Amino acid sequence: MELVKNLMIILFTGILTENFILNKFYGICPFLGVSKTTNGAVGMGLAVTFVMIGASAVTYPIYHYVLVPLGTEYLKTIAFILIIAAFVQIVEMVLKKYVKALYRSLGVYLPLITTNCAVLGVTILNIDNEYGFLESIVSALAGGVGFLLVMVIFSGVRERISRCNVPKALEGTPITLIAASITSLSFVGFGGIVDGIFGG
Repeated sequence: MELVKNLMIILFTGILTENFILNKFYGICPFLGVSKTTNGAVGMGLAVTFVMIGASAVTYPIYHYVLVPLGTEYLKTIAFILIIAAFVQIVEMVLKKYVKALYRSLGVYLPLITTNCAVLGVTILNIDNEYGFLESIVSALAGGVGFLLVMVIFSGVRERISRCNVPKALEGTPITLIAASITSLSFVGFGGIVDGIFGG
């Protein structure tokens, strides 16, 4: 029962209160670059979620059963980046073959998942937080779902902004950053809800 409660805490905090984009500011580049349309946002969110879960599943045993026994834990960042790059290549090949429209929509941002600090961040945070394998997978799922949720919400905001008469001085990047900050503030209230449910 304690394990289930712990997993639920990791899941809900990862999605809402410890969101990678709005709380930790990881993955800002695709957040601002691919959130112009809902289709692009959903595609990027799903791709990032897949890579996060896959990378976490592989990096955990590599760290604990290869790097730690060899005393080479300091190589974890390099090893994790290589694993993430491999998963991104798989995603890119699948999208290019089966979902060409989404592949073209994501454009240059798809290869950039390799260096997306949100993906690398979740693998390193799993180690730093001393999560077990199951906790690491749930943490990666939460990070990915949180990433997807924020991307979709913000894409809706941007689509709405594109149909509004924005003052000339705020067009483009300024209004996008203002909208992002307001979206970020909207998630602050979830902290009290999660604490209230789980007694945090």
